[in-house]
Amino acid sequence: MLRFLRILLTVLLGVLWDGADAFARVSLVDGDDKCSGRVEVLHHNEWSTVCDRDWDLREAHVVCLELGCGLAESALRGSAFGPGRGEIWLRHVQCSGHESSLTRCGVVLYSNSHCTHENDAGVKCSGTLLTPTLTLLSPHTVFSPGEAVRFSCSVLLGQHLSDYHLYKDGVSTPLVTQRADHSQISVELTLSDIETFHQGSYSCRYRIKSGFPAELLSSPPSNSINITVVELLTPQHWYNTSTEAPAGSVIKGHNFNITCSTSQQYPGGSFQLRLIRSNGTVRQSLPALTPSVTFTFPNAQTSNEGYYYCLYRVQLGGRIFVSRESQPLPIAIRDPDPVLSPVMISWLVSGLTFVVAVIILIIVAKVLCNKEKKPSELERETRTCVENTYVALSVNKL
Repeated sequence: MLRFLRILLTVLLGVLWDGADAFARVSLVDGDDKCSGRVEVLHHNEWSTVCDRDWDLREAHVVCLELGCGLAESALRGSAFGPGRGEIWLRHVQCSGHESSLTRCGVVLYSNSHCTHENDAGVKCSGTLLTPTLTLLSPHTVFSPGEAVRFSCSVLLGQHLSDYHLYKDGVSTPLVTQRADHSQISVELTLSDIETFHQGSYSCRYRIKSGFPAELLSSPPSNSINITVVELLTPQHWYNTSTEAPAGSVIKGHNFNITCSTSQQYPGGSFQLRLIRSNGTVRQSLPALTPSVTFTFPNAQTSNEGYYYCLYRVQLGGRIFVSRESQPLPIAIRDPDPVLSPVMISWLVSGLTFVVAVIILIIVAKVLCNKEKKPSELERETRTCVENTYVALSVNKL
């Protein structure tokens, strides 16, 4: 019963203290730096010390956070930073650790405990907030667009936490924010429905409530985790063959090539060419050392006829990523046109050569024949034309 009354008295007096000195100041004196020293409170324009009875890390945390000095490394008793002066105003400070100021904690203003300045309380603060740890909860670091990336941000604090934030390097505003309760030392931060612009390095921070009036302090950034977003574009494809072949066709026995191309290439990628024909599917693969590769088919046969599809494939981070297939490329294998067959062309050339040779021989023979029958000048002079026919006249010899 007495214990209950003491606790009730402590709370009531704390409320009275809180209302009377809602804007009381707290400082650290005689320490090695501004974040260590003897705890003093400005009360009614006078600095007073705090008795170290029941003084522990909960109260020390409140002081350090209130002064923007991070977290308490130790709660010191026995006038560790030397004795103070003036009145010992606070005795038996009762903090939960979540208060924004030491003056917000429950206290016993007057008690039977014997406190002198040899019992002045002190603290030593870290000076900065603890660095959080970022962990990747997803089982891999490489993702496709539309997937979700799960992180965990944690810090061994558990007090005064306000919220956690996930940052992408180079972006000043957080991509994900998650509120935390006072006792939550770890939260899950999920980056949903990612796109290619989400690729990069990530870190997290947390914020805590500090001081009175309360303000939010941001922690240093955590370690970084890099993620990759793989977006494979649908490949383009086309084919080349002899010029005499009709569109969409290849002449049997001729060569033809199919080229696959993509504008988005990754190390270790490959192109796969898939042929769907009436009796099954045939696949070929070539490494994508360049953005375009060419599949060569010498001596086209009926087995090469069908619908051709290109796709791009790459393995990254232990995962296999495959693009969408290209539009179908139909190719028909046609028998050679008999008129244009090599054998017929050979026969035609041989025949023409023979005819030309015969004509030349006839012309030459005719020229020679006409030359042999050409009359002499005397004969020309002694010929007359009778009914369109030359008749030789008799010539008298002298």
